[in-house]
Amino acid sequence: MKPFMETLPPEVDMKLQRVKPPEEQVLFQVATDLINEQLFGEKWLIATDRHLLFIPTEGVDGTVEVSLTAVQEARTEELVGGGCLAVERKGGEPVFLHYSNSLAPKFAEIAEGIQQLSKGNPLELPTEMERTRCERCGRLLTEKEGKCISCAKKRDTFWRIVGYTRPYRPQLILVFVITTVAALIELLPPLIIERIVDDVLEPKSNFELLVWLVAAFFGIQCFMWFSQVGRAAISNWLGFRAAEDIRGELYRVLQFTPLRYYDKRKVGSLISRMTNDAELLEEYLIYDLPFLLSKALSLVGILALLLYKNWILTMYILLPVPPIVLGGALIWNRMERYWRRWSIKWGRLSAHLNESITGIRLVKAFAQEKREGMRFNQRNDELRSASVRADRAALVFFTVMNFLMSFGVFFVWYFGGRQILGGELTVGGLMAFNIYLWMLYSPLKWFGDFYNFMIQTYAGAERIFEVMDTPVEPFNSPEAKPMPQIGGRLSFKDVTFGYDPGKPILKEINLEVTSGEMIGLVGKSGVGKSTLINLICRFYDVNRGRLEVDGEDIRDIRLEDLRGQIGMVHQEPTLFNVTIAENIRYGKPDATFDEVIRAAIAAEAHEFIVSKPDGYDTKVGERGGKLSGGEKQRIAIARAILHDPKILILDEATSSLDTPTEKKIQIAIARLVKGRTTFAIAHRLSTLRNADRLVVLDDGRIGEVGTHAELMQRQGIFYKLVHTQQATTAIMAVGGGKEASEEDSEEDDE
Repeated sequence: MKPFMETLPPEVDMKLQRVKPPEEQVLFQVATDLINEQLFGEKWLIATDRHLLFIPTEGVDGTVEVSLTAVQEARTEELVGGGCLAVERKGGEPVFLHYSNSLAPKFAEIAEGIQQLSKGNPLELPTEMERTRCERCGRLLTEKEGKCISCAKKRDTFWRIVGYTRPYRPQLILVFVITTVAALIELLPPLIIERIVDDVLEPKSNFELLVWLVAAFFGIQCFMWFSQVGRAAISNWLGFRAAEDIRGELYRVLQFTPLRYYDKRKVGSLISRMTNDAELLEEYLIYDLPFLLSKALSLVGILALLLYKNWILTMYILLPVPPIVLGGALIWNRMERYWRRWSIKWGRLSAHLNESITGIRLVKAFAQEKREGMRFNQRNDELRSASVRADRAALVFFTVMNFLMSFGVFFVWYFGGRQILGGELTVGGLMAFNIYLWMLYSPLKWFGDFYNFMIQTYAGAERIFEVMDTPVEPFNSPEAKPMPQIGGRLSFKDVTFGYDPGKPILKEINLEVTSGEMIGLVGKSGVGKSTLINLICRFYDVNRGRLEVDGEDIRDIRLEDLRGQIGMVHQEPTLFNVTIAENIRYGKPDATFDEVIRAAIAAEAHEFIVSKPDGYDTKVGERGGKLSGGEKQRIAIARAILHDPKILILDEATSSLDTPTEKKIQIAIARLVKGRTTFAIAHRLSTLRNADRLVVLDDGRIGEVGTHAELMQRQGIFYKLVHTQQATTAIMAVGGGKEASEEDSEEDDE
């Protein structure tokens, strides 16, 4: 309730005390950011257990009071740039409360809460709202509940990137030594050219000195070439290793991140971080980071040498540098925004691409190819626009920077020429200065290009680090209790859970399940059957109460031990693009081929497997696309049989099977569940008739518990569900003919 109990300003609190009776309890109080559809300002909505109060911040009058019993409907309406909360009154004019788009999620929850109160139900509001803006700077976040890239310190990002090279310290030191020596040697050629001009060409004598100077020049160039090759080889090795470590750590974090994290993020956006953002970081580590060191050393060395040789002329050379640095500082934030926007657009394009390809069957089934193409073109156009804006700003900056750099050449020739005419500088010295000038401006120009790429890289790196900083599941918690052998006894003690704690799905669940018992979970869609399964697997932790396995709190058991002894067969089984044998062996990688065959036979899968050209070595295709739905499900059942779990979960395990195969599978499942604690979810209620007990969930609570016969005799919730299903089956039988009628004749017998 915290986001819905905002602190009242003193003037609003005074108005509230004047109109609210002391016995009424305030349930929530929130402020809007619009007075009406056009003007920004505060207006407050305060709900008590009897009334809704609409109180303006400014002005003495204007408070509107609506009794909860007079509320006919509360809804939100989407407007341009915002929305409004509309409260319809019985026999009165509706009351409107306007807000901007940033408050739309909050007022959607408020509208639902008012509906609950108007019907006499208890108020259920989220205990926290997903953050869409940074609490520090107010900018929109790239993802809900994400980190603000704008507030991230670039210095910290730089050192974190560099930190991935520390495990390879010998190679890092070698690169530093080679780069430092090469930067010092690189300063010598202009000095040699100065000697050639002043000591050989000007006096037109001393041929022997010319030979030695040219030989030295050639030797330096050979050394520079070999040092560049060596540095590049070591830097590439170092960069590839560091990038490999980053991708590996990112993937490990994604594997161990709780499911709650994926509930709020698009898979395509996460894939974009593994591909596009990681590729930018890899290029930075391989190419730019070594050059950053090299150019920085060159810049320091050249400046030191120029100041030593002729500090007056050096000052003229440096005249264009301050405006270049100042311009870079001014444009930094703008360029950062542009490239951050580009990174976001790329992530959205990747997310759309992932959704459209994974859902290609649905796209084709509804002939929506053109529509998806238009949506992709829109995302693609947004990415292009973001790229053009960023490149245009970079082009203007670097064009101006290059123009300013050219002034240094004019200064050198003019003031250097005057020094030659005055006898203060030699011709060779002026030539050396010109060479050093371009050597000085080259790192500055490179820093400009590097700066542009660095903004892209840091934006991508911060998106990667945002994922890496996500708290992972406590797999390696030293306080967790090892349980290599689980008996399978489960106890739900006043368990309450909601994906948002303020809106519970399961409410005060109390259930004792003995080891080896088969429990059938029954109820309408949305009552919490799958949520109960998620708690058993500890995909989520209970909000209140306690879930015990063999008398131990499930939160105290080592996760690897718990999940390693749970087997699942889903309605839509997940298969990997490997062989059938590897898919069956997935839960037990060291299983022998004989064990795989026995599991397949028990799952009634052996016959169709051996009928395929490659038998157990048949590749199943992406997500099992080369197999039928029934074949995929039988492989999933075989996988569960081979895994030999202590706790078995069947989620519509026979939904994709024809009637003859389903009967065979029922026999296989009957053998499988012996000695195992089993939870089975099935919409076809007849498939649960062999369960030891049926647990009927109703509105998040346990409505009934008993055997199939007991519940039918009781004629309660389960009885009504069965008869509703029978009526639906009869209607389908009329439309579908005799075959449909025969398939569900067993239910009719009940």
